[in-house]
Parts: sequence; C-alpha cells; structure tokens
Amino acid sequence: MVESRELIETYFAEMKTIVDLISRETLDRAIELLFGAWKGGNQVFICGNGGSASTASHFACDLSKATSVDGKRRFKATSLNENAALLTALVNDNGFANLFSEQLRNSFQKGDILVCISVHGGSGRDKAESWSQNLLKAIQLAKDTGGRTIGFSGFDGGVMKEMVDVCVVVPFNSTPQVESFHLAIEHLICLCLKHKIERA
Repeated sequence: MVESRELIETYFAEMKTIVDLISRETLDRAIELLFGAWKGGNQVFICGNGGSASTASHFACDLSKATSVDGKRRFKATSLNENAALLTALVNDNGFANLFSEQLRNSFQKGDILVCISVHGGSGRDKAESWSQNLLKAIQLAKDTGGRTIGFSGFDGGVMKEMVDVCVVVPFNSTPQVESFHLAIEHLICLCLKHKIERA
C-alpha cells in the first residue's frame, strides 16, 4: 500500500511539472494552423502507432464532433488508423513503413493538414527496427503535396520535431506521461477551436 501511494504521488508531481514545461506558443500555433484548415475547408488527417493510434482516433472524433457549432462549417477530420482491412492489406503488400503515406496518396491535397502523434517522434528503435518510420514518410508526402504538418511528440521531440511545421512536445521522458498529455492537449485544442469557431 505504501509503495502504491508513493508511485501515485510521484506521478501526480510529474504531471504538475509537465504542465509548466509545455510551450504555450507552440500550442497556439497548432491551433491557428487547424483553424486555418477549418476556414479554408481543408481536410485534417491524423495518425499514430500503438497508444498514439487511439489518440489519433479520439482526436479525429473530437475535431469532427466536439468543435461543431450550429450553422457553421464542420471539420473534415479523418483518422488513418481505422480500417482494419485496408491497414492489413497495406502492411502486407507495401510494408509497415508505407502504412500512412499510401493512404494519403488517395485523398491528401494541397492545403490539407497531417497530424502525426508519436511518443518518441520517430527516434529510437526496438526489435522491429526504427520506430514510427511510417509517420515520417507520411509527413514527407504531406509536405511534398503542399500540405501543412503538425506533430505531437514527447521526450526531446525526435526527428519529427525537425520535419513538421509545428511540433507540440511533451518534454518528459515517460511514455505514460507523454501519452496522457497528448490526449489532454487534443482536448484543449478542440476546446479552443470551438471557441474560435463560435466567434468566426
């Protein structure tokens, strides 16, 4: 019991520290990019691996639903993590590294936005080689197509931080904390966007 209480207190103390470390300026830039997509009627595509895949689904849901205002245009938001048949077909035929870029080839247009979510930002490796290379390939395709890119990352931001137009980094070396804050941040972004849309 004492051990659990210590872990609880440490976890919450870390959260308090992280709140102060996240860049407000970067958050504002991400919100403005997404608001620009709303104003222009552009599409927003979101993707991630593992726990970040569930955040991508949640973010696409919230952009589509939680920002809606009666009488106003709605976001065109799509998660690239949803279609199991398509995902497995692409991995089987084109390899995991092309999972998201191949989907973008079907629909991504100039002016659209790609949001990639990754704890390590495409840096690091494990038994399956380098992490999140499928995100980096998707970012490059989006840039080459004339789109804008937003990253949600953690730790030091990884490779993604240098590739995207805006990278919201949770600067803390803990996967559970980074993933938790990514979800909180997408909620905050959607709250801000709805506020802006109500006044547009």
